Amino acid sequence: MTAPFALCVFCGSSNRGDPDHLDLAETLGRHAARRNVAIVFGGGRVGLMGAVADGALAHDGHVVGIIPQHLEDLEVGHRDTSEYHVVDSMHSRKRMMFDRSDAFCILPGGLGTLDETFEMVTWKQLRLHDKPIILLNHNAFWQPLLTLLQHQIDAGYLRGPMDRLITVADSCEEVFDLLNK
Repeated sequence: MTAPFALCVFCGSSNRGDPDHLDLAETLGRHAARRNVAIVFGGGRVGLMGAVADGALAHDGHVVGIIPQHLEDLEVGHRDTSEYHVVDSMHSRKRMMFDRSDAFCILPGGLGTLDETFEMVTWKQLRLHDKPIILLNHNAFWQPLLTLLQHQIDAGYLRGPMDRLITVADSCEEVFDLLNK
């Protein structure tokens, strides 16, 4: 089974964050499965990564995990996904995630999540793609980032308005409403 639309999810791989974020990730995966939207993610079984995959898989969703070999070697991969790809590097992982996706959703996370997000936003700014990038700002988690980006626009280092590059959603339902537009 291949879903007609694929949503790439960038998110944290830590279990040390807010438990509400794990619920958010599971809910996003569940909503995707119910809408026949495939999930493409970083292939990990821990943290929000594992939760979004588990949420989709528990509702018969199609889940594509893409993990670099060095993380596979640490045995942190979610091998129970619909598709599981082991690639040679983090760069290859991001490229394959981009190629396999129609849109991006950013959940809470750390530096890896920011790295993936900034690369996709940069590519969009450079007009290398026009795929939707949705920042799920649950409980204002990403508000400091949004403030920084607005500061960069105001200072002339980014072309505004901000919604040219990213769209902000406050709930999983809103993510899918935005994707339907």
